[in-house]
Amino acid sequence: MRIGVLDVGSNTVHLVAIDARPGGHPTPMSDWKTSLRLVELTDAQGAIHNKGLHKLTDAVKEAAELASTLGCVEMIPFATSAVRSATNSDDVLRHVAKETGIRLEVLSGEEEARLTFLAVRRWYGWSAGQITNLDIGGGSLEISAGADEEPDMAFSLDLGAGRLTHQWFDTDPPERKKIKLLRDYIDAELAEPAKKLRTLGESRLAVGTSKTFRTLARLTGAAPSSAGPHVTRTLTAPGLRQLIAFISRMTAADRAELEGISSDRSHQIVAGALVAEASMRALGIDKLEICPWALREGVILRRIDKGLGQEGSDNE
Repeated sequence: MRIGVLDVGSNTVHLVAIDARPGGHPTPMSDWKTSLRLVELTDAQGAIHNKGLHKLTDAVKEAAELASTLGCVEMIPFATSAVRSATNSDDVLRHVAKETGIRLEVLSGEEEARLTFLAVRRWYGWSAGQITNLDIGGGSLEISAGADEEPDMAFSLDLGAGRLTHQWFDTDPPERKKIKLLRDYIDAELAEPAKKLRTLGESRLAVGTSKTFRTLARLTGAAPSSAGPHVTRTLTAPGLRQLIAFISRMTAADRAELEGISSDRSHQIVAGALVAEASMRALGIDKLEICPWALREGVILRRIDKGLGQEGSDNE
């Protein structure tokens, strides 16, 4: 059964087509995405403005047409932080549905964290024991921990790399004063979730998911994506601190010249690195292992678990 998974994130609109089967792994047979930076296309009141709305609608329409061409018999379309937190979210969803026929489901931050955790658990298996997972998106940070497929605790904070860059940095490279203020802000936002998570005890495995963590790991010496998903990649706290000192003094254009970072991400990687470093420090994590599966895989796995013979999305 070919399923199209449409992920409207804060940085990209991403479509993957999966030939899903019970017990099968959720590896895409087709993968398409377009850069959107939706979290940056908001006005001072937090509403997605007309330019952002039109870009989003065009991207969803293109993805829907591609899914039809690929023969997807079911679509699972969802949106995350940028749409979730927009003050005109309902209007955006109605407009997209009217113009494209696709009704986006807005995932809550906790749902996002739990689905990502499911993907991580399936990747590493039960032998990993208790896992703590960190995921930095464009609009939010998700943290989850537990010993089962459902995490014991799951948090979502508005600490995404794109959101913080948009809200805090107005020079390129960012001013040292702004970096210090942002560090203090991130620490304050993490204090209460970190306190609660520490009551679970130390996890056997700490994991990082998302493009931000993959990029940070690559910039600190991890294997490139061309080496495949099964190569072990890690990110250490000392390596991350050294990286921040280096990239925070560079312009976005100069960072884009570094191996392992794209021009679409170079402007927000400093903020992403600050969130990663603060999260690891708050939770006492010295090393993260980078997992290639994340939210989209979690969505696919949850759909397979429900049974492929059942009626799926309303967007079939």
